[in-house]
Amino acid sequence: MNKTTLMIISTLIAAPAIQGRTINYPAARTVDTVDVYFGTQVADPYRWLEDDNSAETAQWVKAENAITRDYLNRIPFRNKIKDRLTKLANYPKMGAPMKIKDKFYFFKNDGLQNQSVLYVQDAIDAPARVVLDPNTLSADGTVALQSINFSKDGHYLACTTTRNGSDWNEIFVIDLTTGQRLPDEIKWAKFTDAQWLDDGFFYSCYEAPEDALSSVNEYQQVRYHKLGTPQSQDYLEYRSYTEPLLFHQVVVLDDERFLCMMQSNGEAVTLMVKDLNERNPHYVRIAGDGKSIFNPIGVDGGKLLVHTNADAPRWKVIAFDINDLNKPATDFVAESDAVLSDVSLANHHVILTYDRDASSHPAVYDLNGNLVREIQLPTFGSVGFSCKRDVEEVFYSFTSYTFPSTIYRYDIATGQSTEFFAPKIAFTPSDYVTEQVFYPSKDGTRIPMFLIYKKGLKRDGKRPVFLYGYGGFNVSMNPAFSYMRTPFAMLDKGGICAYTNLRGGGEYGEEWHNAGTLMQKQNVFDDFIAAAEWLIAEKYTAPKLIACNGGSNGGLLVGAVVNQRPDLWGAAVPQVGVMDMLRYHLFTIGWNWARDYGRSDDNKEMFEYLRAYSPLHNISNDGTAYPPIMVTTGDHDDRVVPAHSFKYAATLQASNTGDAVKLIRIDTNAGHGHSKPLAKIIEEYADIQAFIMYNLGVKY
Repeated sequence: MNKTTLMIISTLIAAPAIQGRTINYPAARTVDTVDVYFGTQVADPYRWLEDDNSAETAQWVKAENAITRDYLNRIPFRNKIKDRLTKLANYPKMGAPMKIKDKFYFFKNDGLQNQSVLYVQDAIDAPARVVLDPNTLSADGTVALQSINFSKDGHYLACTTTRNGSDWNEIFVIDLTTGQRLPDEIKWAKFTDAQWLDDGFFYSCYEAPEDALSSVNEYQQVRYHKLGTPQSQDYLEYRSYTEPLLFHQVVVLDDERFLCMMQSNGEAVTLMVKDLNERNPHYVRIAGDGKSIFNPIGVDGGKLLVHTNADAPRWKVIAFDINDLNKPATDFVAESDAVLSDVSLANHHVILTYDRDASSHPAVYDLNGNLVREIQLPTFGSVGFSCKRDVEEVFYSFTSYTFPSTIYRYDIATGQSTEFFAPKIAFTPSDYVTEQVFYPSKDGTRIPMFLIYKKGLKRDGKRPVFLYGYGGFNVSMNPAFSYMRTPFAMLDKGGICAYTNLRGGGEYGEEWHNAGTLMQKQNVFDDFIAAAEWLIAEKYTAPKLIACNGGSNGGLLVGAVVNQRPDLWGAAVPQVGVMDMLRYHLFTIGWNWARDYGRSDDNKEMFEYLRAYSPLHNISNDGTAYPPIMVTTGDHDDRVVPAHSFKYAATLQASNTGDAVKLIRIDTNAGHGHSKPLAKIIEEYADIQAFIMYNLGVKY
């Protein structure tokens, strides 16, 4: 690319008022930076906002936050929304127990703790005691526990943490016999957990970056840390010296005989296995075709079971003979008409969880791949299992949109589910209706959508609607209870919450995923727009009464549909969105998204397709009326770097898109959204819901 730079100072830009006050957006200088793609010049006037370490960017962030805070504080019911969210959040929450050796471990949150606390019991009905309280890791809750891994003998616990919501990880170890933290510390780990073998563990990492928040991550390594030694002495288990954009992760199977090395290019996963029983063990590639995913499940009954989409767009389970891994795999459970989303070994059985119309349907199979029985769930929703191949106890959690996560104990022998833990929450699920509907997209494709509303809803075409979508990266959006994202305050005032399952996700397998990728990405936007049009046609709502929301890839979705159909929306909140489709691959792990998006330097056709929908590059400047917009991001987001949202917001504020407000809310000491302390989550969603309800005209 050719670039030239010339600094120009812009002026304050007048915006609409709230309660009689005119908003003056911060001055954002422009630079005459031009990139050339296949002979086409593309200006990038706010390129300087990509430097999130500069004093100038920090000053702009401070000024934007001051304006946004002033606007939100003037919404008369903002604090009432916060109070409602706080009451909804304030209930005991429990994770499914995990049996490790002869003890049971579980996470529990008393209600408003920033993070859940890890407890241990000597028996399932014995008194519990604290193992680790992650809330003590930092004073403000910004150091979060991301994952835990127990050593095989139950003696040690490796804790993977993150700071300020970053994808970078640190790992420390607790001696479970003494409760003391060991001096061992791992830094610059990323996209990893700790996989124990003997007196140490494997982890994935990168060399220390030049800029932790924006430098491109290349040449991931797998290292082995032996307890009691410094990280500088950790053994290099694996890395590539020729392929910088590969992920590597070791999985130690329960029998500790086999090490599985998963190597991914972001599109496919190759599976290599090392048999530690051999005299000179080394990794042998047993599965990989450059386009399919092979995920190891475990070993039982003389078989290594692998979850794969090879020649199975809706996934299946294959089996390798552990005595001859070079033999071709056989189908253990063949592909079916439903998507096989998860597989677990449980008490010498296999639990397969299928997704049908974006809802979980688990079933138990024996070690010969024969169906034993299906597991009946309370309603459509999502399920997650806590179980191991040689442990009798099986637990699962179940949740749906108005069904808070509840823990059940499952008896493999009888098929009986028994309620183990049910939360008590300050709302009545029976007051609400959840229904699944199907609507046609622009090309006639049948799209599922869940609607949640208060009983007695009138379909008078006047209902405010909160419409949420994602549509990417093979991610299925199954029903789950969220006291934050689902705007119960708006539902109580006659509103509707709509979750739509767009193409690009994994709800119907790889074909559904592919239909929303690369040069079919427009299908995702068409699906979302069609959802709004269907809700209008079916007399639920009307234009300008619909708020659109999504995060990350969903933030891209919101930015695109606002540009394409600004007439539909009464408010828009793109969260941590991918807004610059021409440069996304140049930061941190952005290159990994090319499987879904394509890259602007692939070829002219791909560049033109990306530019045609890129939210940043398609903002109108001709007076077209845009809805009120509040962009959100975190100043420590090293997945979708905040520059996406910074440049998008600055462009919105400088463009002629009508009188509606255009704000950006920048969370400090926060990242992409994961591992955020509860206090920050409540503040963020109080702002989002208040902004939406205020601009849709909902009084609270």
